[in-house]
Amino acid sequence: MTGEVVLHVYDVTNSESGRTNSAIRRLNKILRDGMGIGGIFHGAIQVFDKEWSFGYCENGTGVFCCPPAMNPMYTHRESIVLGHIFLSRRHIGQILLELSEEWNGSSYDPLSRNCNHFCDALCERLGVQKLPLWVNRFANAGEAAVEAAGNTMEKLRQARAEVVTASRLARRLLFSSCTTSTTGVPPNLWLRNMATSSRNSRHIGFSRNSLQQPLRNRSLSSGMDRQTEDNRLVKQCRDSSSCFISICAGSSVQPPSP
Repeated sequence: MTGEVVLHVYDVTNSESGRTNSAIRRLNKILRDGMGIGGIFHGAIQVFDKEWSFGYCENGTGVFCCPPAMNPMYTHRESIVLGHIFLSRRHIGQILLELSEEWNGSSYDPLSRNCNHFCDALCERLGVQKLPLWVNRFANAGEAAVEAAGNTMEKLRQARAEVVTASRLARRLLFSSCTTSTTGVPPNLWLRNMATSSRNSRHIGFSRNSLQQPLRNRSLSSGMDRQTEDNRLVKQCRDSSSCFISICAGSSVQPPSP
């Protein structure tokens, strides 16, 4: 049996707001009629005396039919002949039955699995050309944008992971160099010693007198007996109790008993 396969294109005007529906019709008129790039459309494929399409539902198949160009949910815009078929009604019924099982209503997605995607699948089974690109261009552009955004987020996550890895590696290298230094002390003890030395240096630095020279001599005369050096420093500091207390706090010298 010979028959035409016709695409029926509708403006998506199923909003409860009349103003919204009117805006969509004007937008589609500009984008489709004026610029030729597409719009927000619903599509359906007519085979013999019914048109077939796909929509959302919670349970069961999302495939449904209605009289050609008479879907009450939308506003009919135009019809396009896609080709001719030489198939029996029984064969076409088998194709529609298979598609109804594959296209569950809960799988509907406005960007990646909508009515126009179903129409393409039906046209492929019937052996005619698919929908013109402008019919589903907005959905395809939206899907591409979502995919691009997903790729960007994945790249950001990878970059963050690389930064964290590099930071951990740098930290390990820093502290491993501390533990293998000539001092032979752990990093935390090394840092505490450095901070203590800094505080002691500030205490001693307040008095710019003859104390500085004995301290330098103390570090240079490694062969001198430690107790003798400490006693010499204590003797020089007796006239200044504040300096004497500061030096005792940073050395092994104990104040003499009265």
